[in-house]
Amino acid sequence: MIFKNKSILITGGTGSFGKAFIKKLLKNNKPKKIVVFSRDEVKQSEMQNEPIFKKNSNVLRYFIGDVRDEERLELALKDINYVVHAAALKQIPAAEYNPMECIKTNIIGANNIINACLKSDVEKVIALSTDKAANPINLYGASKLASDKLFVAANNLVGRKRLQFSVVRYGNVFGSRGSVVPFFKQLIKNKSKFIPITHNEMTRFWIHLDHGVDLVIQSFQRMRGGEIFIPKASSILITDLAKAMAPNIPTKIIGIRPGEKIHEFLFSSDDSLNTLEFKDHYVIMPSIEIQFNKKLFFKNKLNENGKYVKPGFGYSSISNPNFMSINQIIKFNKKYSYDDSL
Repeated sequence: MIFKNKSILITGGTGSFGKAFIKKLLKNNKPKKIVVFSRDEVKQSEMQNEPIFKKNSNVLRYFIGDVRDEERLELALKDINYVVHAAALKQIPAAEYNPMECIKTNIIGANNIINACLKSDVEKVIALSTDKAANPINLYGASKLASDKLFVAANNLVGRKRLQFSVVRYGNVFGSRGSVVPFFKQLIKNKSKFIPITHNEMTRFWIHLDHGVDLVIQSFQRMRGGEIFIPKASSILITDLAKAMAPNIPTKIIGIRPGEKIHEFLFSSDDSLNTLEFKDHYVIMPSIEIQFNKKLFFKNKLNENGKYVKPGFGYSSISNPNFMSINQIIKFNKKYSYDDSL
């Protein structure tokens, strides 16, 4: 158990991923301390009153702070071994209309995390990314691409420290607050006359929250520093998701939102020269030189072996061979029903 007797800090710890990640740590590991770092005191208060977190109050610490504040991060990182950076501004239209606020959190905040970790005794850092960061057309995606580059390049700043930085990138998470599922569910509950769809051909990568959490935990075990870890995931048509959730309610095309894509990439064909395929995931190696030989990436710390993907291969939600049917979506939704409190 990599987290046994270790202290872990998670930024954005009151979010969907943060709470699911902490629950798994409490259930399957024996951490010394978990620090929940976020800026919303109401969400922290609500979290403290949830049974599983109340039961483990001796392990949990709640730290009010913003990733925009490097000095506050330095205080929060005292005696921390591992960091998961999950805090971000994620709403695409909001980022388009408030670009500098997105940059302050997603780019400057990422740099603050790196600087604060370099000043501490942190051992490993994993930053969460998004499929929007591959070939971005919106500011959210561009800001997360910049963040990814910062965390990869940070491995050249560690000197003699044992500190390592890596990134985990995945697509839409079923049932999370940013997912379309709670939105559709609310429309169904309110007996809406139609389900709004922005484009009839829109596809997305689709994973469940447990998959995302497991990938991060495995990446802590696999990482050497500088990798972008990407899971092999399913794809769905958004129209099929609507039919699976509300078969008796018609859909209505309302037009694409500012900055929205029809299809997503987890990595593009341009990344193929630096991308390795493993059994259940891909790894994008750094395009820049780092402190050790790149050949080490072909065998990770769990002794799993990877090989180059074919030149020109890009991993997109429309060309993905693992495409879910409506019946498969229905079964998936039943199996991975989500907690409304997340």
